Amino acid sequence: MSTDPVCGMSVKAESPHRSVHDGVEYRFCSARCKAKFDATPAAYLQPLPPAAPAAAGVEYTCPMHPEVRQIGPGTCPKCGMALEPVLPDLAEEDDSGNREYQDFRHRFWYSLPLTVVVVLLAMAGHRLDGLSPAARSWGELLLSLPIVLWAAAPFFVRGWQSVLRRSPNMWTLIGLGTGAAFVYSVVATLAPGLFPASFITHGRIGVYFEAAAVIISLTLLGQMLELRARSQTSAAIRSLLGLAPKTARRLNADGSEADVPLADVRVGDRLRVRPGEKVPVDGVVVDGGSAVDESMLTGEPLPVSKRVGDKVIGATLNTSGSLVIGAEKVGAQTVLAQIVQMVAQAQRSKAPMQRLADVVAGWFVVAVVAIALVSFFAWGFFGGERGWVFGLISGVSVLIIACPCALGLATPMSIMVATGRAATQGILFRDAAAIEHLRRIDTLIVDKTGTLTEGHPRFERAVGNGAIAADEVLRLAASLDQGSEHPLADAIVRAARERGLTLDPVEQFDSSTGIGVHGQVGGVRLCLGNTALMEQEQVAVAPLRDVADSLRGEGASVVYLAGGGRLLGLLAVSDPIKASTPEALATLRAAGLRVVMATGDGHVTANAVGRRLGIDEVHGEVKPADKLALVDRLQRAGRVVAMAGDGINDAPALAKADVGIAMGTGTDVAMNSAQLTLVKGDLRGIARARTLSVATVRNMRQNLLFAFLYNALGVPVAAGVLYPAFGLVLSPIIAALAMSFSSVSVVGNALRLRHSGADAEAAGKGQP
Repeated sequence: MSTDPVCGMSVKAESPHRSVHDGVEYRFCSARCKAKFDATPAAYLQPLPPAAPAAAGVEYTCPMHPEVRQIGPGTCPKCGMALEPVLPDLAEEDDSGNREYQDFRHRFWYSLPLTVVVVLLAMAGHRLDGLSPAARSWGELLLSLPIVLWAAAPFFVRGWQSVLRRSPNMWTLIGLGTGAAFVYSVVATLAPGLFPASFITHGRIGVYFEAAAVIISLTLLGQMLELRARSQTSAAIRSLLGLAPKTARRLNADGSEADVPLADVRVGDRLRVRPGEKVPVDGVVVDGGSAVDESMLTGEPLPVSKRVGDKVIGATLNTSGSLVIGAEKVGAQTVLAQIVQMVAQAQRSKAPMQRLADVVAGWFVVAVVAIALVSFFAWGFFGGERGWVFGLISGVSVLIIACPCALGLATPMSIMVATGRAATQGILFRDAAAIEHLRRIDTLIVDKTGTLTEGHPRFERAVGNGAIAADEVLRLAASLDQGSEHPLADAIVRAARERGLTLDPVEQFDSSTGIGVHGQVGGVRLCLGNTALMEQEQVAVAPLRDVADSLRGEGASVVYLAGGGRLLGLLAVSDPIKASTPEALATLRAAGLRVVMATGDGHVTANAVGRRLGIDEVHGEVKPADKLALVDRLQRAGRVVAMAGDGINDAPALAKADVGIAMGTGTDVAMNSAQLTLVKGDLRGIARARTLSVATVRNMRQNLLFAFLYNALGVPVAAGVLYPAFGLVLSPIIAALAMSFSSVSVVGNALRLRHSGADAEAAGKGQP
């Protein structure tokens, strides 16, 4: 797995989209990203350090520019912001592991006493007997030196780096503002004779050491608050990382048991899970029975009964009985590891809404510097006797109050909190675009098997055509279905084995996705599937049509078995509707969504299920291409379409839909094609996800509005537009306080999403 240098998304090794630049091969998630890279590779490679293996250290990224990746901590070459781990470290939960926070806190507390003394000297030093004006200036200079040269050193380093990289940012403005105030004050202290008499205040040339010192201290404080707030946005993913137990109890071949580190567990190991312990890895129960609490991963509050043969998920809690499980997935293959990876990927993606902020931020610093210069010279030439003094104050205030970070953090912080919140409810967004788009859906297409139903069909009966016995129909169908992974096939094979029927090997097995299977059993070519397959094979189903319609009217799925060009019989399999489905559909309809069912089952079966669930628009016997065409037709009609499914046959429609929704209980192909995965496979999660989408987009808009208004109002006030009417000149100190507050307030507003009402009771009530 590597990272796309254009969009920052993870890319699998088998990706066909590749380019070679300077002897290094780069992989891309799509042809679009590859084309962008091929056009201007330097634009994407400049911020990135040489590739290093993941084992060499932790991978870090920028919250504002997720395409920037490097091994180990550092600062973003674009915005100068402190990088943070792609996957947060559990040790950083109390800030003890956050190097940036620790460094700024150290500089803040050591420089704060000096700042206080400088401010006191500047404000009240003229009242001290025996302290000359020149001595005051020298005292402030000496006390300010360690603040500017040591405490603010990271600011100036990042500001200078931004100039070298031609990527101006917040540190450019802070460096210019504090540097201008400090250099002016040093010159005024060392050579006061260079300044006209109008610059004299309280017997000396006015200096602004206290402004530079306070701006630096406030910036350090603001960065500390921002870093702490940003660390809380990863609380959800840290909680997921903390779910996995550290050890597992392994049963050895000699009958003994031993606790081993989780990293030492291998596929096939037999593990004991005692009451009150967490299931160590994904596996299947081979002995015992219990109730397992899966709420930490699925959001489902009630424990789930587990018996021999049932699947269990790693990190879930065994509540009562003792279990012995066989390990099936370990390490990065477990559900928990995949959830963590998916959440981290979503958190580091950019929302489409951020594009406007990115465009503005690209010109922001240049515009602010221009406004500061215009303000300085306008005051100097037209501001009267003390115009140049006011010009200096206004110019520094403009530079300090402007904060591009507020714009840059507006949507990433909301996305990070929202994806973490969703993960705790068993809802996994692939990227930020999925969150933003989900609120707009007005039509939901749902598959039947595994989506509306449990996806664990039960064999009902077999019917032979003519003299063929029912058991022979079942035996031949089961023999053919041994090569299939479809839930219906599993039910048929399981029923045949339970009845003790002898299955023949299948040869030349082939699957026609969505309609059935072919193969050779006992030297005879058989085909098993729906009416569409029979029509394709030119096999007449009329002899059993009435029986099939009767079974379908009861909600069963019917498949025909044909061999040698003639109909041999049919098999009926029923799939119970999920208990949560009626409530989920009622909630979605109440939210204004049009629900459409599209299934490969026959029309009679599909309509029977549709009537039972109150779904008016039902499409039966649809192939994967038909589902894809249905999505396309609805989109061309102006509908915003979501598709929910769990099978390979749903993958094309999931990819085509505005938002594809995969059931976590389904196939990997479906989940890879979807933008949203419901871990539990419960449709109620769609309503929860949509409500969270509405809240998240509202939160992003609030952040962007605040950032735009803050700069639109703050910069002109700092430039002095209120002075003619109100006599108000904004102090650089107040500007620094406002600048620090802007970023912290944006992050703080995003953190409100952690307590969003996106739960079962509130689901469906929000509207876009």
